Amino acid sequence: MFRKQECVAMLLAGGQGSRLYALTRRIAKPAVPYGGKYRIIDFPLSNCVNSGIETVGVLTQYQPLELSDYIGSGQPWDLDRMDAGVHVLPPYQRNKGADWYKGTANAIYQNMQFIERYDPEYVLVLSGDHIYKMDYSAMLAAHKAKNADCTIAVLDVPKEEASRFGILNTNEDGSVYEFEEKPKEPKSTLASMGIYIFTWEKLRKYLIADEKDPASSNDFGKNVLPAMLDAGERMFAYRFDGYWKDVGTIDSLWEANLDLLNPKVPLDLSDDAWKIYSRNPGMPPQYLADTAQVQNSMITEGCNISGKVEYSVIFAGVTVEEGAEIIDSILMPGSIVRKGAKVHYAILAENVEVGEGAQVGAKPEEMADLEKWGIAVVASGVKVGKGACVPAKAMQETDVEEVTAHA
Repeated sequence: MFRKQECVAMLLAGGQGSRLYALTRRIAKPAVPYGGKYRIIDFPLSNCVNSGIETVGVLTQYQPLELSDYIGSGQPWDLDRMDAGVHVLPPYQRNKGADWYKGTANAIYQNMQFIERYDPEYVLVLSGDHIYKMDYSAMLAAHKAKNADCTIAVLDVPKEEASRFGILNTNEDGSVYEFEEKPKEPKSTLASMGIYIFTWEKLRKYLIADEKDPASSNDFGKNVLPAMLDAGERMFAYRFDGYWKDVGTIDSLWEANLDLLNPKVPLDLSDDAWKIYSRNPGMPPQYLADTAQVQNSMITEGCNISGKVEYSVIFAGVTVEEGAEIIDSILMPGSIVRKGAKVHYAILAENVEVGEGAQVGAKPEEMADLEKWGIAVVASGVKVGKGACVPAKAMQETDVEEVTAHA
């Protein structure tokens, strides 16, 4: 028996994360590690439980295994409930055969049966690749107060960045009169955050109509929301003014991690009033040897640091040997950096090994041609041989052979 819920959350976590390249070759984007001891999906899940939303459907598709294992019963987020809780929802076979999720709207359409067993009045639709803290109950209260059919969370972005986003143009009362997808000449700076609250009765009707349209790409932003607007439904923008980062690219993921080291950035992960929950293995305390030099960095439990670490985020179980140098970098769980190796402006995925004297990435000032500079990325499990070099902006997905002194 399922308990009736006022609001059910549907978390879209099936994306391939193709712009994260080497980091998502084996895992879905929401499962990518972040901030020393979290994964990206911890943020929307924690926001749900902190907002009093007890039922969450997580829609998976690409490389779902690690994400499903990580979520498990939902216990770390207090979402392991008999009559509610978190549920992983992959595409499944029906009488007419199996269907991959064709778009964001189709993913929700295929899981209408899951939503209906909780008989909700409202449905919250979330993305699994954003870093932010948000009280969805305040957004729901605004939705009710406006008697809205759809409420869309928006962020006020700088005018020069507005053309990168879907922009909402609104009236004085916050009602939406126009959507513009990445406009060259934006009329406003209210960018959609991909967070929606719908009155379920209305959303259900539009999902069914969208599915019947052979010309539709079955997407919320491209199809469902414009259809609702054209039909004159009550649609409102809900302004959010906290920290929010779309970590869909290498640069944005790197920046979002290093933002945690900046006291001016309003994202406090130690705030118990709005805790971000995660599933973490038990680890001994981090160990800093006498030779360690650590400055403005985050060092997680289980690390063994004997080298130099500056302005970097070091995840659990990482080893940095004596004489190694880590600068402006992110080292994900289990990585090892051997003696004399240098890791500059780079991301090492899980269980990477950088051999003695090897170099991964480069400082911008070391580049003769700045056009060729960028964050270097080494994929999970890759070994960079002794004395080898992984250049700036590289996406290293295979082992790199050792370079001998004579080569």
